[in-house]
Amino acid sequence: MTHFSFDIVGFDLDGTFIDTSGDLTAAVNETLAFAGRPILTVEQVKPMIGGGAKHMLTLGLEATGGCEPDEFRALYKRMLGYYEAHISIHSHPYPGAMEVLDRFDMMGVKAAIVTNKFESFAEKLLGELGLRDRFATLIGGDTMGPGLSKPHRAPIDEMIRRCSADGSGTRAAFIGDSIYDIMAAKNAEIPAVAVSFGFMMQPVEELGADAVIDGYAELIPALERLGGRRQD
Repeated sequence: MTHFSFDIVGFDLDGTFIDTSGDLTAAVNETLAFAGRPILTVEQVKPMIGGGAKHMLTLGLEATGGCEPDEFRALYKRMLGYYEAHISIHSHPYPGAMEVLDRFDMMGVKAAIVTNKFESFAEKLLGELGLRDRFATLIGGDTMGPGLSKPHRAPIDEMIRRCSADGSGTRAAFIGDSIYDIMAAKNAEIPAVAVSFGFMMQPVEELGADAVIDGYAELIPALERLGGRRQD
């Protein structure tokens, strides 16, 4: 019998499995408007997203006049509160993403989310979209503790541990849209696939991924090329 080469496939969340740009932009803009700043377009905000919420707001404020450190804390807290309350209004899976999960289910492949988003926010987003039970586990940016989010390998190692009986003999791959995703996979010594449609902070070709896909119809063929097939 022929089996798919990977037992576990992990996904980054924002910009990889879910297009969250609409809701993140709304949260940034609500905060900028409160601070008396001009608002930004979705296309302006997208490249700001990959480094996390604090980085995103920092860049948004820098693009609209800068911000004193003592002002930033209150604005950051406001943005997080607004985002949590409006987390799933415009967010949705990328085209073809759900079909990939269906294929994985048929093949017995476990899917997981490993994100630098706060775990509680990721749980809330997937729960409101009705997608939480499609993933064997979810690991957030604060799950493993300070300093142990992507690009550290710890979240990837924990994904494998949670999704397998003992972690031995298990093959995993990771899908993402940022240098943090690709570095985390490489640090954990598993194949990395980059998506070209995410919230790119740099050209996708510069990420150093083992494969690049332009849409989810290309993911399973790309993984098959990376892992080959094994016969049992």
